[in-house]
Amino acid sequence: MRKIARIIAAGLGLGLALSLAGCGGGGGSSNNATANAPVAASAPVGPGNTTSNPLVTDSTPNVLAVDASAVPTPANAGNTMSVTVSATGIHNQPMVSVKICAPGSNAATSCTTIPNVIVDTASFGLRLVRSAIPNATFSALTAETDQSSGLPLAECALFGSGYAWGSVHLADIGLSNEVAPSVPIHVIGDPALTIAAPSECQVGRQLASAADLGANGILGIGVSPTDCGSQCALTAISQFYYTNAGNATSVSVAKQISNPVARFPQDNNGVILEMAQVLDSGSATAQGTLVFGIDTQANNVLNGTGAPILRTDLNGDFTSSYGGTTFTQTFFDSGSTVMFFPDTTIARDTSSGYYIPAATVGRTSTLAGTNPATVTLGFNIANAATLTSSGNSAFNNLGIYMTRQFDFGLPFFYGRHVYYGISGRASSGGGTGPYVAYVSS
Repeated sequence: MRKIARIIAAGLGLGLALSLAGCGGGGGSSNNATANAPVAASAPVGPGNTTSNPLVTDSTPNVLAVDASAVPTPANAGNTMSVTVSATGIHNQPMVSVKICAPGSNAATSCTTIPNVIVDTASFGLRLVRSAIPNATFSALTAETDQSSGLPLAECALFGSGYAWGSVHLADIGLSNEVAPSVPIHVIGDPALTIAAPSECQVGRQLASAADLGANGILGIGVSPTDCGSQCALTAISQFYYTNAGNATSVSVAKQISNPVARFPQDNNGVILEMAQVLDSGSATAQGTLVFGIDTQANNVLNGTGAPILRTDLNGDFTSSYGGTTFTQTFFDSGSTVMFFPDTTIARDTSSGYYIPAATVGRTSTLAGTNPATVTLGFNIANAATLTSSGNSAFNNLGIYMTRQFDFGLPFFYGRHVYYGISGRASSGGGTGPYVAYVSS
């Protein structure tokens, strides 16, 4: 189970890799409780400073992939939201504004709209830093309590670059015209939680503010309805839920941090993230649309599009092959600002791991699906030092070397409609989730 963004790599300055990863895949209940992310990386430098290991010769012709060209749905319907990538200090960071209100008010009482919340398709649940929530709204949120002791609940969220420790509160969440009532959310850096994070949670530095996260929060809308599921409901698991006294505790599914889309009265079977294509040299900004529901309205159709359907586990992972290696942890993740994958034939910066080929290279990955059985997906990787020095914020061809898994980060999303079918929910085009799908034109 991955609690929050898989990997946010990018640039305070030119390219600090802020690796925010939890455990397992992208959602649901997993038995993997190990942080799985690269260490923080510094800005890439020029193409002369490559990996200390010799490059493996690549005899494959360098054929560049054609950029995807699907156009986002207009964000003017009640089940849509505008998504923006801009100069936030971190490149490829898709942001929305989220309204939170007093629970049980139909998102109408003690409300505030919080900007600069990351859209993360590889996690689930809303997590906000306490400093971004006005006191008047926060005082209207109900503290969630432990079912055994009656004490307020807290949660630990592990990241590759640190840990987040905070309280659990109920809030009505408004996303466009959709309302998720009385949803447990994670309030990071809540000063009312006076006890320090348990020792097993304190992995790396503490992430407690908007400056630490690079955003006011994270909106996790992956394929799972909750952030732990039956695993945390059956037993107390360290590095997950605690009381405000610091004792690990089990938490019923209903009380766990939850994907707000799964709590909508309608359009609750999935989401589509649609990002407009950007220039290969990078763009100053990028626009997109987050669409709620799959095959529930005229603007969220999957059935008949010919999109490949990829069945996933509860973490949002599926299988792919690349360079002769099979990766069982492959995922589409808008919360990752680059493509993370291992390729020893592409020159890379020694300190950061960013790929810095002298000229843009084209690569292909084979994805294991169900309809069709396999899909060949092409992508390009350009020189990260050149791109990040441009001053732009949106890039479709940034990559970083990482072993053991293949993370299709936000560069993959540009020019595509990417679908996420929530576990246990059905659509006419995708069947019963969890699954992912995409169209490129």
